[in-house]
Amino acid sequence: MAADSLLKVIFEHEGVFIHPSSEENTTEDSLISGSLRIVDKDAEVFVEFKPVEETVDMSNMLCAGKDSSSVMEWYQCPGEKLLESQQSYETEWDMVNAVSFKKKSCTNGEGALNHSHEKSRGAFSFALCDLRSVTLKEEGWTFLLLKLKESCSSLPALHFHQGGSREFLESLRRFALLTEAPEDESCLLVGSPIKALSQSFENLLDDNSFGLVQQKFRKDPYVTTLGGFSKVTNYIFDAFRGTEEQHQRPPEEVADLLGEVIPGLEINQQEEPGFEVITRIDLGTRPEVTRTEPVSSEDWSKHQDAEGRMMDISRLKQTIFKGGLCHAVRKEAWKFLLGYVPWDSSLEERKIAQRAKTDEYFRMKLQWKSVSEEQERRNSRLRDYRSLIEKDVNRTDRSNHFYEGIDNPGLVLLHDILMTYCMLDFDLGYVQGMSDLLSPILYVMESEVDAFWCFVSFMDQMHRNFEEQMQGMKTQLIQLGTLLRLLDLSFWNYLESQDSGFLYFCFRWLLIRFKRELSFHDVLRLWEVMWTGLPCDNFHLLVCCAILDSEKQKIMEENYGFNEILKHINELSMKLDIEEVLQKAEGLCQQIRSCKDLPRSISVILGLGAATGPGPGPRPGLGPDSDVRDCGAAPALRPTPRPEACSNGLLRGSSSHNGCRLAFMS
Repeated sequence: MAADSLLKVIFEHEGVFIHPSSEENTTEDSLISGSLRIVDKDAEVFVEFKPVEETVDMSNMLCAGKDSSSVMEWYQCPGEKLLESQQSYETEWDMVNAVSFKKKSCTNGEGALNHSHEKSRGAFSFALCDLRSVTLKEEGWTFLLLKLKESCSSLPALHFHQGGSREFLESLRRFALLTEAPEDESCLLVGSPIKALSQSFENLLDDNSFGLVQQKFRKDPYVTTLGGFSKVTNYIFDAFRGTEEQHQRPPEEVADLLGEVIPGLEINQQEEPGFEVITRIDLGTRPEVTRTEPVSSEDWSKHQDAEGRMMDISRLKQTIFKGGLCHAVRKEAWKFLLGYVPWDSSLEERKIAQRAKTDEYFRMKLQWKSVSEEQERRNSRLRDYRSLIEKDVNRTDRSNHFYEGIDNPGLVLLHDILMTYCMLDFDLGYVQGMSDLLSPILYVMESEVDAFWCFVSFMDQMHRNFEEQMQGMKTQLIQLGTLLRLLDLSFWNYLESQDSGFLYFCFRWLLIRFKRELSFHDVLRLWEVMWTGLPCDNFHLLVCCAILDSEKQKIMEENYGFNEILKHINELSMKLDIEEVLQKAEGLCQQIRSCKDLPRSISVILGLGAATGPGPGPRPGLGPDSDVRDCGAAPALRPTPRPEACSNGLLRGSSSHNGCRLAFMS
């Protein structure tokens, strides 16, 4: 579903100063301090500068304790000291993590940024398309001179006393082509900004491979973009595309391009002996399915006994799958769905376990908190993790009121949880995209400790997406192609004919579970539905199929080529109706389940009863009286993934998927 007036903060940096008048001396006292931002408003990019006094509305700031066991809005009364202290679960942590605050009820749901102020002295804003050039100067610090294309008066210089000029220019390069002026190498001429093609990936090219890939990027930006998928989760822009002329690439050229820019990728152009050929199969008529209302607080309470144990779990999961949860229930229900707490635990048992988990969390948090500068100087991996986390946190869901504004405590919580996760899993550490998975969980939990352990459970499912070899992503793309061939062979053949059979336009969907494709609240609905484990394994792949099923007619009728398909799929972001998508995905599952001659590869992917050998066991139908497997009734707080399969349904140890032409060599 479309969102009105979307605002995305691309870059934000405080400590930038402007000079109000060219006749004044350039001393720090005569400069106006403010915040410099690059924002995307409804697909148009703007550069904004606001004096510091009008960037924050302290009357509506979110605040959290140092132990961050809760998040709330606060205000400070004139002449009053903040007296009330927040208590953590464990008293011994209070002296390390206690903070004072005063609670304020939320009345309007607005965020910390106050946009109602009129422009004051020094504030300015302009569209990036109006920018002619940027000139770099040095006077003990860097300052930039911005010149607009059609303006009688020049903009004031931007003085970066605290650094940040390089990051600002790097952000501009994501939207416009900056080239050195022939007569002045300190002056960068600004080319026309490029329309956003994707809202997912950045930092695609590292320094070591930039020279090699840049040449191919100019020739074929979309294919070469794929080379950085292992490190990315922000925006890609076709900055070097010069002509709209379409051409058909021979398969050999596509194979060479993809093979060079994606380490470990091998494309087999010869049919391998023994693979399963999926021919056109009559799946019958797709059944009509309906969605129901979300589970209410009253409905949830009916499934608890006197001691707080959950009852009739199978029926409860079915109800959640069919309608999701009302927001008031999510904070408690997500802990069960993610496996943080067992379904059969009593309320008292959960309290005891939570105290132990709180203690465990803060001990891990203290590990990185107590690292000295000297220690960190000798630990490059920790430095890299911290740097990447700080960079990503500052741009994660900044348009959401829970995270927007300068010095937002919600961002502090994101940072601390991700840093602590590095202590739990130092081998993986932090990879771009993980902040996208944590953000909705923290939003729902409003508790640092609970959000951390729920995030750990979610990462147990998503871990292989972020591993260096990305075997989970490779497997899912292969499985998705297998499903598409079954559901619509003609559409699959069309994608193949347009060099799009590798389905990399679905990469972002799978990597962070549609986080950038849906509105924030639709993401909450989708995730809780998928966490039920119904109606089959790998239901998220059928969600992909449902979206593509809705778009295939337009793609084929308009004769979209390789570039147009990528562009069209990326532009679906924030335009999807999650209820329609879920309805169609469930219908696809029922249609496949009713097929009599279902290929074994499909049964294995979806965990249906026809599968034999390795893979998940049989799954019953989604009828009102069906007996659904209860994955959450484990005796421990965190579920142990099955040895033969990932918790997201991906087979472990599977070296090949014979139903595809694409093979990945780890």
